[in-house]
Amino acid sequence: MSEINVENCIHCGLCTRNCSFLKKYDLDLQKFSEHPELAYSCFMCRKCSQVCPKKISGEKIALAMRKEQVQNGEGAKKDLAYRGLLWEKNRYKFANYKKSKKKSVFMPGCNFSSFFPKTTKRLEEIMKKHDIGILYECCGKPVYELGLISDAENSLQRIEERLRKNGVEELILLCPNCYHFMKDKIRIPIVTIYDKLKELGEGNVVKKDVIPMYYPCPDRKDKILFEDMRYFLKGKIESPFQNVQCCGLGGCAAAKEPELSKGMPKQVIEGDTKILYTYCASCVCNFRRKGFEEAYHVLPLILGVDEKVPLGMQPFFNRAKHLVI
Repeated sequence: MSEINVENCIHCGLCTRNCSFLKKYDLDLQKFSEHPELAYSCFMCRKCSQVCPKKISGEKIALAMRKEQVQNGEGAKKDLAYRGLLWEKNRYKFANYKKSKKKSVFMPGCNFSSFFPKTTKRLEEIMKKHDIGILYECCGKPVYELGLISDAENSLQRIEERLRKNGVEELILLCPNCYHFMKDKIRIPIVTIYDKLKELGEGNVVKKDVIPMYYPCPDRKDKILFEDMRYFLKGKIESPFQNVQCCGLGGCAAAKEPELSKGMPKQVIEGDTKILYTYCASCVCNFRRKGFEEAYHVLPLILGVDEKVPLGMQPFFNRAKHLVI
């Protein structure tokens, strides 16, 4: 763990006070690094590194321990809790490259297209209008986060090689997880869907007096997607959810810490703000499913699509449909 600088920990307790996982086990980041049995209990939300005066990353600690366990033949590959996820994502069962032979290609990501099929259909129409291709694929982040680093890297290499073979010169990404995971790992130029919609002259300005914004974990620090999306928002942006650690789905930790995962949305549900806007499909859907009905993804609003979150197995079937699109 020396490369993660855990030895620099000054035991100030800020990480513990801001992380329900560390608080549950009475750990700070240095102590966490000594408990590999808790590697899959970390939500990898980066809240700890945001408050740590030494910038130690719990996400990196968890990832290093998960990687080591996988290399030793243990970890996620041996854990029944992750069997379904790995079956689907490694490698992605519903990948579809049929319409990706264009110079510019749009990849909506597996979760958005699962939870917002009507909005995805509208995006398909817009892209076709502007001679932009469509790619249904998983970026590999879930596999990477489970510690299967080599598998995820091989997947990224395969994606890049196939896109280059198809003549792709630009990849348009919607999902904040896809964007932040892929932007430094492939050599094809990447742009956000919001920047591309602006360039194409598509989409409407969302006008609200106040816009309470929930920033997804990967975009919390640099807010790259948010800044591109800001063009479509007219109103006062507020940040009433800064103390919310995570939506509860981060780091695939819900399988190990179901009570902590359920408790995180309660911070939103029981707060004073009764409406929420975000730009992560997983976040908005988990908040809605846990009872916060007034949670909205900004992109359907920009495109004028009214869409409810599907329940049960429907998102899985929505992903499966991409094989025949």
